[in-house]
Amino acid sequence: MKKSTAKKKTAVPLKSSSKRNSPRRKKKGLSVGIQGFLLAGLIVVSATAISLTIISIHSAVTKKPSFLQIVEKPKIDKEQKKTNVVEIPDVQHQPLVPDEPKVQPQSPVSGDQSVRSSQPPVSGTKPPSSENKTLSPQPPVTSTPSKITTPSRPPENTSVTATNVQPKPVENKGTVVFVIDDAGNNLRELDPFLKIEGPLTIAVLPGLPYSAEAARRIRAAGKEVILHQPMEAIGGQDPGPGAINSGMSAEEIRAVLARNIAEVGPVTGMNNHQGSKITMDREAMSVILAFCKENKIYYLDSRTTADTVVPSVAQQMNMKIAQRNVFIDNEQNKPAMLRYITGGLTGAQRSGLSVMIGHTWSPDLAPLLKEQYPLLIEQGYTIKTAHDVVK
Repeated sequence: MKKSTAKKKTAVPLKSSSKRNSPRRKKKGLSVGIQGFLLAGLIVVSATAISLTIISIHSAVTKKPSFLQIVEKPKIDKEQKKTNVVEIPDVQHQPLVPDEPKVQPQSPVSGDQSVRSSQPPVSGTKPPSSENKTLSPQPPVTSTPSKITTPSRPPENTSVTATNVQPKPVENKGTVVFVIDDAGNNLRELDPFLKIEGPLTIAVLPGLPYSAEAARRIRAAGKEVILHQPMEAIGGQDPGPGAINSGMSAEEIRAVLARNIAEVGPVTGMNNHQGSKITMDREAMSVILAFCKENKIYYLDSRTTADTVVPSVAQQMNMKIAQRNVFIDNEQNKPAMLRYITGGLTGAQRSGLSVMIGHTWSPDLAPLLKEQYPLLIEQGYTIKTAHDVVK
């Protein structure tokens, strides 16, 4: 009986503790694996974010489009591309021109010309630069090397150009006539006067080696030729060939005048060389002025004497003449001649006309007149020939 009882107690097998705990260990190992995977994923995401941040910062510093900028590049429709892209073959290193307000074009301007203006550029814009400069950041546009991004219309100048500004009218201060006496002695002294740009009257002496050639060259240069008629002076100086002397008959005076004009003519007028004695002779001057009137040439009184009768005789004959106001080269240096010209200009302002006489043998006179002509016109004086003021 005792043996059977003992067998029953030992017959029931006991489960080991290791087998009883195995499901719990499996569950714990699974949760650890999930945590490790999540941690690895978090590390990868963080590294990616850090990399993108570094790339963006680097792109901003080097001014190159970043990955994010490429991803977010705005779409440009086809029409905008057509208006913003102009094909220019074989153009390299053209500067980009910023857009300016569109205004009504004043005149077409080629692409390689710069427009100069007397006014400063409009506030808020900068003048075009010859160097390539980086403009404000714009969305990148892919293009071929032969295309550059330019405004659809060329920038126009919004400031007022100098050609649109009307010059202020200059007040007319009077008319001046310059007469150059004693041509015909040589051509060397004459030549500088022929290069003066503007009206000029040149009086040629008759009977000299270069009288005819001087007259021809004067006409070829577009200047006025008159006869510089020699006449007897009070002091007895020799007036030269072809002179009119006291005691001549009217027929002799006419013959001398006709011969001299034939040599240097055609002429538009005449003036006297010396002649203080003859211009005081009413009878002789009546013959001379009548000859001028018949041949339709004017007479310029050089006024070599204050006692000249030419104005009164001309008035009796109802004939218009010209009269000398100033001798420019009584002193043949530039300051003195400028002083005489200034005096003549004062007379032009006062009476409206001034006739000034110089001579070919004054070496500094031609350069001085060439210098003064444009200045006188700029100041408001009108320069004419003697014929223009007498006709």
